[in-house]
Amino acid sequence: MKITLLTGKTYNIAQNVGFPIKIIKSPRAKKLTLRIDAKEHMPVLSVPRYCPQKKAVAFVLAHKTWIDDSLSRLPQSKPFENGETISLFGNEIIITHAPERRLGAKLEGNRLLVSGEPEFLHRRVKDFIKKKAQSEFLKRSRKYAKKLGETINGVTIKDTKSRWGSCSTLQNINYSWRIALAPDFVINYLMAHEVSHLRHPDHSADFWACVEKLCPGSEKGERWLKEHGKDLYRYK
Repeated sequence: MKITLLTGKTYNIAQNVGFPIKIIKSPRAKKLTLRIDAKEHMPVLSVPRYCPQKKAVAFVLAHKTWIDDSLSRLPQSKPFENGETISLFGNEIIITHAPERRLGAKLEGNRLLVSGEPEFLHRRVKDFIKKKAQSEFLKRSRKYAKKLGETINGVTIKDTKSRWGSCSTLQNINYSWRIALAPDFVINYLMAHEVSHLRHPDHSADFWACVEKLCPGSEKGERWLKEHGKDLYRYK
């Protein structure tokens, strides 16, 4: 097995444990920690700046059972498929392959009609969701920002690995496109969360009070993401 550093350096492990692992050397880390990257289906090891290689290797091997168990519980990646029902902005939508149409992907009632050859269906559904998410998330975010007397310059849809959203000091907000597949109350929670960072660039008590003011019952959305967010990564 190889442990690959984000810096490009490589740790070689003589004993093959059967899977790759990312290592992040963090000057702020005080101890070795492991987490699972749900999108990449890969464990990630955070290493303090001055950590001997042997210690890092031993730590990984000692937690091999936990890594295997955690990876096995992750949902397997899958494409969008014809006839599949998905949640889109809180509404149940049926993906319907319509090869005779010439429209790319178009929502008609509760059906998302997707034209073209079957092998293009997944990409066209994904592109449709990302395009709609940009306008829908911008609308919802601006609604919350208005309540705070704040403004948003723009919303960008990304394919993020570890964050559902982020807010910059330039008043731009980024969202993961996969949030469009979450229940409506989860989407609203995340919009309120990121918009609240326009006023509070931290996670202080005032910040959480602001989130709750914008989205009453916000803890329900936060809890759903912690418990079920990894399921959104099953789509490639």
